[in-house]
Amino acid sequence: MKLFTKKSDYQHYNLGQNRLGLVPTMGNLHQGHLNLVTESLKENDKTLVTIFVNPKQFGPNEDFSKYPRTLEDDLSALKGLTNSENILVFAPESTQEIYPPGFNTEISVHGLDQTMCGEHRPGHFQGVTTVVYQLFVTSKAHVAYFGQKDYQQFKIIEKMVKDLQLPISLKMVPIAREPSGLALSSRNQYLSNQQKNEAIILFNTLNELAKTYLKDPSESESLRQKYLMSSRSWQYLEIRDAETLRIPDKNTFKVVVAGAYFMGDTRLIDNVILKVRD
Repeated sequence: MKLFTKKSDYQHYNLGQNRLGLVPTMGNLHQGHLNLVTESLKENDKTLVTIFVNPKQFGPNEDFSKYPRTLEDDLSALKGLTNSENILVFAPESTQEIYPPGFNTEISVHGLDQTMCGEHRPGHFQGVTTVVYQLFVTSKAHVAYFGQKDYQQFKIIEKMVKDLQLPISLKMVPIAREPSGLALSSRNQYLSNQQKNEAIILFNTLNELAKTYLKDPSESESLRQKYLMSSRSWQYLEIRDAETLRIPDKNTFKVVVAGAYFMGDTRLIDNVILKVRD
């Protein structure tokens, strides 16, 4: 396994004719991240894992300063994977490796960022698309892997790739979960055991809404409103067309049931994808 801390060192590395997969992360790796890496290792000759806590995607009152930086543990976890000799790691030593002095360009994907997480985190997805674009250009990867948990993020990056005609494919990997059903997240470590047990309300609610939607979409809307009014812990709870992220209509064939829920100060997100017609 090879580690790069400077962009120039990676760019001078000779990949030859190897097919390269990319797994962008902010580090503090858990099994969900490792699943992405494992999937890439199966499908590519080499896999580049980037570890970079991106300041541009954090709002002024969010947890950038306390976001866990655990590079040594991350490297150990990657080394424990099968075929880890085919892993490259780019962990920039400073933000200037990603955003050189004078960098003042931002990439926005309008429309898809106006709902769900985007409605409550202005500028967040602009920061995501900007850093992901930089990583795509730097890595020259053939395919990039993202987790389904960040579904809205995936659809926004997918639209960016299409609009800018970037020469890279995307693959979404299913959500990794704890035995209880709680979606794995780096932020789960902020939760007490009791909060982890209580947090399963997010996944359970999404499943209940999905089942109800299949039986009667109008009833699911009433149930959605009932859940939202039942607790102030909900930031949002939505049923959206899985392609457009708009309210489902007669042309919708797949929906995403998504929610954001606060356990104390910790914000958790999750989603369930539901096929409603062929």
